[in-house]
Amino acid sequence: MQREIKQRGSLLNDEGVLTEPGYSTEGVLSYNRHKIKARPWQIKEWDFYQISNDEFCLQMVIGHVSYAGDVSVSLFEFATGKKFNVSKMLVLPFNKLKMPASAEEGDLYYHHKDIEMSFEFTDEGRRLRCKADAKGDSPAVNIDVTLQQSDKTSIVMATPFDEKETYFYYNHKINCMPAIGEAKFGNKTYRFEPQTSFGLLDWGRGVWPFKHEWVWGSGSTLINGKRFGFNLGFGFGNTSHATENILFYDGVAHKLNDIYVDLAEGGYMAKKNFTSDDGRFEMEFTPVHDNYTETKMLLVHNKCHQVFGKFNGEAILGDGKVIEVKDMMAFTEYAVNRW
Repeated sequence: MQREIKQRGSLLNDEGVLTEPGYSTEGVLSYNRHKIKARPWQIKEWDFYQISNDEFCLQMVIGHVSYAGDVSVSLFEFATGKKFNVSKMLVLPFNKLKMPASAEEGDLYYHHKDIEMSFEFTDEGRRLRCKADAKGDSPAVNIDVTLQQSDKTSIVMATPFDEKETYFYYNHKINCMPAIGEAKFGNKTYRFEPQTSFGLLDWGRGVWPFKHEWVWGSGSTLINGKRFGFNLGFGFGNTSHATENILFYDGVAHKLNDIYVDLAEGGYMAKKNFTSDDGRFEMEFTPVHDNYTETKMLLVHNKCHQVFGKFNGEAILGDGKVIEVKDMMAFTEYAVNRW
């Protein structure tokens, strides 16, 4: 079942329960934080940006799980595995970060003597900036990248959890945003060009169970001179109302049903096959880099194999058009969270 949410309204009712589980391609439901019926330390909110091309990937995040938070930036090269990382872990931030109530408006800032980061809306698009002084093994950082957004290349999920009716996940992901700008780490400069580099946003708000696992994959590129991208995932709660699997081509969204893959089978760097229940997403995935991360802080213990590699195969749009995908760099991750 793929229930599309079409009418604007509130995300939560007065009891703190989702008013309408399902999906949309824009943020039609309003995130009303004041209606959450949960302990303050159960609320989780984040803005995660990723900008990548065939050679390297930049990630920037501001987020919290109420009793712990993270402001960080990292960049890694696929071929060499070389990685830069600068982060500021926050103790007991709760609502002090003032996270925007929408993925489609509202600037976000963090200023500290160790690191400054901002996500701003401008006439050119979404401007992402970060500055940090050299400290220990971490080099000085200066990032200024703009993501251009003109199409509706979003998947928005309002998903309940089976554990408790006041648990929910409201997630807005945006693909296919051409990126222009640069990221400097020490004396090394990485440049992003809009014909080869694309950004994505993972905007999440919700009340989660303490223990959880998921699979998430995403990619954007140019095919036949037009922007093509996909988002896939499962494990984010009860997806009986809708999945987050979707294709984007030339600014149009094409919904998918279920997609299957076992990312751990044979090891994370072994070839994988993606398949779908209706044959509209059939891909071979050849990994080239496992961006493994593990975070421990207070009660938090998160582990994630974010595997980047080349996708080859076919994607079929809603009108039956077949998109031939060849050596498309994208990722799929398997995350295990205790948060």
